[in-house]
Amino acid sequence: MAVSANRLELLQIADAVAREKSIDRQIVLASMEDAMQKAARSRYGQETEVRAEINPKTGEVRFSRLLLVVDQVENDATQISVAEARKKNPAAQVGDWIAETLPPFDFGRIAAQSAKQVIVQKVREAERDRQYQEFKDRIGEIVNGVVKRVEYGNVIIDLGRGEATIRRDEMIPREVFRPGDRVRAYVYDVRREQRGPQIFLSRTHPQFMAKLFRQEVPEIYDGVIEVKAVARDPGSRAKIAVISRDSSIDPVGACVGMRGSRVQAVVNELQGEKIDIIPWSADPATFIVNALQPAEVVKVVLDEDSERIEVVVPDDQLSLAIGRRGQNVRLASQLTGWDIDILTEAEESERRQKEFVERTNTFMGALDVDEVVGQLLASEGFRSVEELAFVEPTELAAIEGFDADTASEIQNRARDYLAKLEAELDARRKELGVADDLAKMEGVTRAMLVKFGENDVKSVEDLAGCATDDLIGWSERKDGEAVKHAGFLEGMEISREEAEALIMRARLEAGWIDRLPDVQTQEEPVAE
Repeated sequence: MAVSANRLELLQIADAVAREKSIDRQIVLASMEDAMQKAARSRYGQETEVRAEINPKTGEVRFSRLLLVVDQVENDATQISVAEARKKNPAAQVGDWIAETLPPFDFGRIAAQSAKQVIVQKVREAERDRQYQEFKDRIGEIVNGVVKRVEYGNVIIDLGRGEATIRRDEMIPREVFRPGDRVRAYVYDVRREQRGPQIFLSRTHPQFMAKLFRQEVPEIYDGVIEVKAVARDPGSRAKIAVISRDSSIDPVGACVGMRGSRVQAVVNELQGEKIDIIPWSADPATFIVNALQPAEVVKVVLDEDSERIEVVVPDDQLSLAIGRRGQNVRLASQLTGWDIDILTEAEESERRQKEFVERTNTFMGALDVDEVVGQLLASEGFRSVEELAFVEPTELAAIEGFDADTASEIQNRARDYLAKLEAELDARRKELGVADDLAKMEGVTRAMLVKFGENDVKSVEDLAGCATDDLIGWSERKDGEAVKHAGFLEGMEISREEAEALIMRARLEAGWIDRLPDVQTQEEPVAE
């Protein structure tokens, strides 16, 4: 059978569109069928169920009308009786569809215009879907492109099979792009939007630097060296922490390269950004000391509960440790995830002396002893009256100048002071209206009860409705700085686990839960 020129042209057009838009040929043919169906409905009536089929080999177009088989025909355009249907198909049943071939027809100008709009819309949707499917799996990769145009400071990049955007705040400061420039950037987000898939690129993202090192350092690409953390002040300075899985390979040396060739390639791509390459360590103190390079560190004091660390540096190293506008300590904090407080040796000595005086005065006031005894107790490392009250008597008796009687007298005074303090706190608790059932709960001290009362937690139900953050506070990062929000029990030295256990006990007491989760898991095997 000879194929007409019109049919050949139809297939050629479908092939050309599929190639140009990089979409499946079958999708183009399906959009043509939809367009023809719409045009056919305008000819035969909108209520008519018309189907158009294009033969993918010959290009022949066939139109058919679908009729629903019913007992009683109410609309000739969409329904057919069972008797009539069985003339065409003896096995026809009610609810089946019967196809009637329709004669070919010429598209009018309006119908052709409408069909064109349908094809354009369908092809555009298919192209957008193809673009989204292609780039959604490339999040976290570096892509190369050419600058197409600059709009209001945002740079539009041509990636070949799609367009991407580098927003102004995702570009390195003082970086200028012009149409035609080649650009490398990091894909950090791909979103479906009404106007099509939006691909967002970044040159300031910390992982952009990590991926650049992966391209320049074969050991990172092979997995022998791992990039553990990156912190950047884009265009100015950055710190990158690396570790080697092979003890024979120096991770810092491998990243620097021969005469700095590898790190220099990354520096050039990042417009001269200075990069500190730091050996990663599982020990937080060692890692933080490394992260503060080139400053020297004399001593560190860790507070693991709040993830804070105090770093003591020589007096002449303070400005180096902090860096220009706090840059060095800020990057070290971002790299390690710890809040870092930097003190000089003089400041730390002054603070220690101040704490010593405060403890001495506390002991003098609480125990009614003279300054010499107070200083002796403070210098022996006792921090509170509670420690003195419940320490082993032999430890107190071992202090130079003390004997068993002196130790016993000090402990008796400490316990009397704590009892008096407990009575005062209990009176304050009652004054605040805190219920007795909350006071009887395990793990709740008088000092906690006063704090609860001051924060309007006055019953077991009130405590059961609290979150852990309400009790111990929480931290959040704003502009790279950690902001601490105080909890009800601020300064009580209660851990997150203890706060969670306290709330769960309150919920058990209030009848919100049947049993504590840890008790349940322990009892289940027994019951079984």
